[in-house]
Amino acid sequence: MALPDHNGVRDSAHRDQIGLLCGGSVVVIHPAKQRGATRHPVCSSTRQARIKPRSPFTVHRTADIMPSDLAKKKAAKKKEAAKARSRPKKADEENGTEGLENGTEGLENGTDYVMEGLTKQIDEFELKKAEARATTGVLASHPNSTDVHISSLSLTFHGQELLSDTSLELNSGRRYGLIGLNGTGKSMLLSAVGMREIPIPEHIDIYHLTREMSPSDKTALECVMEVDEQRLMLEKEAERLAHEDSECEKLMELYERLEELDADKAAVRAARILHGLGFTGGMQQQKLKDFSGGWRMRVALARALFIKPFMLLLDEPTNHLDLDACVWLEEELKSFKRILVLISHSQDFLNGVCTNIMHLHQRKLKYYTNYIARFGHGSAKLARQAQSKEKTLQKMVASGLTEKVVSDKTLSFCFPACGTIPPPVIMVQNVSFKYSDNSPHIYKNLEFGIDLDTRVALVGPNGAGKSTLLKLLMGELLPTDGMIRKHSHVKIGRYHQHLTEQLELDLSPLDYMMKCYPEIKEREEMRKIIGRYGLTGKQQVSPIQNLSDGQKCRVCFAWLAMQNPHLLFLDEPTNHLDIETIDALADAINDFEGGTMLVSHDFRLIQQVAQEIWVCEKQTITKWNRDILAYKEHLKAKIEKQQVHDV
Repeated sequence: MALPDHNGVRDSAHRDQIGLLCGGSVVVIHPAKQRGATRHPVCSSTRQARIKPRSPFTVHRTADIMPSDLAKKKAAKKKEAAKARSRPKKADEENGTEGLENGTEGLENGTDYVMEGLTKQIDEFELKKAEARATTGVLASHPNSTDVHISSLSLTFHGQELLSDTSLELNSGRRYGLIGLNGTGKSMLLSAVGMREIPIPEHIDIYHLTREMSPSDKTALECVMEVDEQRLMLEKEAERLAHEDSECEKLMELYERLEELDADKAAVRAARILHGLGFTGGMQQQKLKDFSGGWRMRVALARALFIKPFMLLLDEPTNHLDLDACVWLEEELKSFKRILVLISHSQDFLNGVCTNIMHLHQRKLKYYTNYIARFGHGSAKLARQAQSKEKTLQKMVASGLTEKVVSDKTLSFCFPACGTIPPPVIMVQNVSFKYSDNSPHIYKNLEFGIDLDTRVALVGPNGAGKSTLLKLLMGELLPTDGMIRKHSHVKIGRYHQHLTEQLELDLSPLDYMMKCYPEIKEREEMRKIIGRYGLTGKQQVSPIQNLSDGQKCRVCFAWLAMQNPHLLFLDEPTNHLDIETIDALADAINDFEGGTMLVSHDFRLIQQVAQEIWVCEKQTITKWNRDILAYKEHLKAKIEKQQVHDV
């Protein structure tokens, strides 16, 4: 697997605030004051040679302006020293080296200071959200029980009621999938549980995975194994329970967990988890500050799996993973023996992991023991169960034993008609690519074409070049060898994971879209356009910063559709979208007149829209001649083979 991108810090909301270390001087980057300018990651020096020149930033280098008075004084002193010849040459060299080292250390410390500041800002933002949240509930289970039952649970955020007089029931040994529409409060509920705003007994330790690990000089392996705090907490709790009830089930479990954290076994277990999430042996020994945000999020996930808390809370854990890592994580989580609460909008992943479903609907939590009916779309057996339960439900409604089901508002995405372009639309001719002369090739001698009837899903491990291929086709990267020919009139719309970063958070979706597309004069007309993407009423006029992540993604899809592209390049489009929105997106792609290239970790979306599957691996692209579910079984077999080999 290729090493991750070492572009420094990529945290979305603060990327434009960070200085880069360049040529011995700090380079401060300001967003360019251009109409329609968007933010893009600043590339590392090893990659700049291959990247098509763009100017989304204005860059000021201190060395290019004028020498400072301090620099002049230093130069004068050097001349005097040279004339006097008062210092031995060796001493000069040593002092010079020491000065350089001190200067580099100072710059690194400056970057660390900026990162500490950004982490503090994020913490303050989370604290403000917690202050705007009001939670009430009563512990209904026994204080020493391993199950958690909360009755009369209510939750409000900025005065808006998200949960109203409902029950939270979490039983030991069960794995819960928390689902519901975007904006209903799923992540808010998880945060309230994670911050113990709900009366959960202290003996139940909670690990809520909220963000990536902070950059540091520690290696990925060291960060995962850092469990001193957890060990002390477990030892203290075990001592307390031993005095109260030496025979209780919880005490035995604590002893088992302490044994798992034993130093002799820790390194092997931590390495196995990191390997499953895509880290090679070499990457496990790299410093955390050398990884991008996505890889540091994987380290945080590995740490959560390593600690094995009694209650594990995961919010969209597959967002930064490739299909290989998703399959591994599914196999890992399905054996989790304590309490797992998981927010995911991948039905395939939920089917594989969860024993129970919690559906947040109309401010109530409803529980299901199988992922069936409207949550199903699974096997034939599940479909038969769904039909049987639907008939039973109809009889209960008819006899007045239960309330009639109220359907959610239906969502309908639309990518406008793009017109026709004669083939070939894009021709890739003998293309090879690598990021620098010293780095290995990502691709060698690629040959293929793309037309308006193309429906391709790109799969393969992280680092194999899926996103890189889309950037090559867009023209954001230039081939090392070969040529990419594009039709002169083709318009390409690219959706990627960082697209929400271009949104102006102080504006409402309506004002933002009116600003981006001034040719639409009537606000009511723009309201109708935005409304197609599930943003209605107050959501259209509220500041974008108050929207959920999924709702922000809907704004991006509305913006993308208005470009009227001939080709859609979709790089992980399902991140943060709820199940209904993903279904609407699949329908829109199938109805789209143009071509589509898709990179996704959502097996079900691929199954819905892709006519071909291309595997990006080993510097080339190979067509997979079976369906995506067969590819998933292939990945499972590969994981099982690796586990047998490790044993």
